[in-house]
Amino acid sequence: MRQSQLFFKTQKDFPKDEVAVNAQLLIRGNFVEKLMAGVYSYLPLGWRVRQKIVRIIEEEMNALGSAEILMPALHPRSVWDATGRWEGMEKIMYQFKDHSGREVGLGPTHEEIMAVIGKTVIDSYADLPRTVYQIQTKYRDEPRAKSGLLRGREFTMKDLYSFHTDEASLAEFYEEAKKAYLKVFTRAGLKSYITEASGGDFTKEYSHEFMVETDAGEDETFLCRLCGFAQNKEISKLKAKSNCPKCQSGVIDKVKTVEVGNIFKLGTKFSEPVGFTYKDTQGKMIPVVMGSYGIGVDRLMGTVVEVHHDEKGIVWPESVAPFQVHLLQVGEATPELQQFGTNVYDELVRSGVEVLFDDRTRATTGEKFFDADLIGLPWRVVVSEKTMVQDKIELKRRNETNVKVMKLKECEKMFIE
Repeated sequence: MRQSQLFFKTQKDFPKDEVAVNAQLLIRGNFVEKLMAGVYSYLPLGWRVRQKIVRIIEEEMNALGSAEILMPALHPRSVWDATGRWEGMEKIMYQFKDHSGREVGLGPTHEEIMAVIGKTVIDSYADLPRTVYQIQTKYRDEPRAKSGLLRGREFTMKDLYSFHTDEASLAEFYEEAKKAYLKVFTRAGLKSYITEASGGDFTKEYSHEFMVETDAGEDETFLCRLCGFAQNKEISKLKAKSNCPKCQSGVIDKVKTVEVGNIFKLGTKFSEPVGFTYKDTQGKMIPVVMGSYGIGVDRLMGTVVEVHHDEKGIVWPESVAPFQVHLLQVGEATPELQQFGTNVYDELVRSGVEVLFDDRTRATTGEKFFDADLIGLPWRVVVSEKTMVQDKIELKRRNETNVKVMKLKECEKMFIE
């Protein structure tokens, strides 16, 4: 992509009303634009990051044998009344009347809708177990929408639902879901901890959250780094600096964390109220046992920025970076240099490398280097009059200071390994 053609303009100053690092850098770098508190537009670079994250999630959910669907965001009150959650969720659910006087709401989650849909597909034990997931917009009237993408009022969530004959079947899939979630977060460049937590409004059982340690976190987690045992402060009776109850050797630390995913054993809480049952081998109608599994796509993106940045800007992991290489053409834009830059760009693209080519003729060298550091692509390639006469390029990793001068062919090998 040529930067001169990109819908793009960085900001020199920090947004005055943002204190979260992810919001400051994503807005300055023109990845997102804030419309109002908790509501953001995704601009070209941000959209590419989002799509990379979505692709990772889809690949891991598909590997679980789950099929992707899409459910509506607009829900009638009647579906939520069946479980009693219309009134129970009124503090965070956008609820209103349409022009006909019907009471409707914007979905903050989809357990009720999924149970109703499940009734149309699952009839007997032979239909179980099954899993489906969606990646869809959710709406929650957060009283304090803050921390950039970490807490929004309109956001994207991957929510997966599993259906089972009994608790044993649910427990088996639940463990597989844990492994899949760890893979998602690892691939996105994050170290996550499976954390015991309250079931909240979903279940009386303990649930599990996937926590990432960062000073930007709103949660507090008691964590043993030696074995990975972790409990949310809300349920924990542990104390900082005590011995870990799991491994006995590690020491418990109290750390700030961000929740990037959660999984719940729902049991029959949502199936029983709507008559979502299956016929067992004896012909008896049994309530379907359900599980629910969520990942916040926007929150995951914001957490990556909170973990991977420095004083100059974002440092994207290669797996989710909008482009792999930032190609900068610096110095006087002579016809010869422009042609050399174009040749380097075309060759990299032909080799299958994702390249953002800063071919802007009105931007100074300083502005280009500033933008490159702020945007934070994994690799920076520079072409100039100096490198052109040598038929070489300058290569540097975003998170390193060492600059190498080399032939383009040598450089390409590093990108396509």
